Amino acid sequence: MKNYVIIAIAVLLMSASCAKEKTGDSGKKSFREIQDEKPVYVKALKMEETDFNYDLLSNGTVSAMRKADLKFETDGVVSKIYVKNGTFVKQGQLIAELDRFKLEHSMIEAAGAREKAYLELQDVLISQGYSLKDSANVPPNVMKIAKIRSGYMEGANNLRIARHNLEKGSLRAPFSGAIANLNTKVYNNAGSETFCTVVDNRTPEVVFKILESEISLIRLNDKVQVSPFSSPERKVQGQVSEINPVIDANGMVQVKATVSNPNNTFYDGMNVQVKLQRLLGKRIVVPKSALLLRTNRKVIFTLKHGKAIWNYVETAQENSDSYVVTDGIHAGDSVICDGNLNLAHESPVIVNK
Repeated sequence: MKNYVIIAIAVLLMSASCAKEKTGDSGKKSFREIQDEKPVYVKALKMEETDFNYDLLSNGTVSAMRKADLKFETDGVVSKIYVKNGTFVKQGQLIAELDRFKLEHSMIEAAGAREKAYLELQDVLISQGYSLKDSANVPPNVMKIAKIRSGYMEGANNLRIARHNLEKGSLRAPFSGAIANLNTKVYNNAGSETFCTVVDNRTPEVVFKILESEISLIRLNDKVQVSPFSSPERKVQGQVSEINPVIDANGMVQVKATVSNPNNTFYDGMNVQVKLQRLLGKRIVVPKSALLLRTNRKVIFTLKHGKAIWNYVETAQENSDSYVVTDGIHAGDSVICDGNLNLAHESPVIVNK
């Protein structure tokens, strides 16, 4: 019996010794893994308050400063067209003409009818004891009745209309601009539809919208940068010309800006991107590469004693390359802005000079 007890004690002692030895090996192994963690090379930037330019971005549409749909005021056949789509015309330049035969004939008839009425007017005045040569002495009410009875007033109005129709048989540019939407051909009837459109694209307007919360960031005459979606490398400068003081159902405010168009690269209806920069003063500004999203919260790593320190932060405005940080880091902190994607709290790091 004693032998069994001795053997059992010996087995227990050996098991405890093995377990202790195994635990010791595991602890050493874990320690070695920590010691073997290789530091990550990173780039860091020391924080200080700097001027921050807020970028206000919006999509807009180009609208010609002046645009007029032209049509003939009288019916007739188009006899001549002097322009085509894209032709630049100056104010008063002749664009097209109607056939003048009927218009001139109507004017001749109207002139003859007025002359006949003039003779009738003389007869009416003579019957009243007056002479047309002495019209200054004719009472106004007598002269008015005489003109109506003789048909002179009607004849004068018809002549005025015939002269107007003859003049409007020639279509002229109301202002300088480019011809657009010209689809009518020679020998076709002008009708009552729009013959063509004159578009003044020299200083077009860009119409865009901003959020209600951004109203305080924009003022009249602020500088803007405009570029077409089709050619983002083409950028022109402009300035805010109008702010509509009404907020629409979507919480947006309409703004207009005028831009220069010396090379005629912006067309009416073109879709563009609008960028406005507003200086907001001194802020703690970090590069966008420094900000990470972990568990749906914003995180920035700072450098402290050769280790990466995890910091939850809050941000405000942003522009194309930076964020304004309002809480979580302070001036003087060294923020890791490169090599931070796989860092954990207190990961060893080496600053890459």
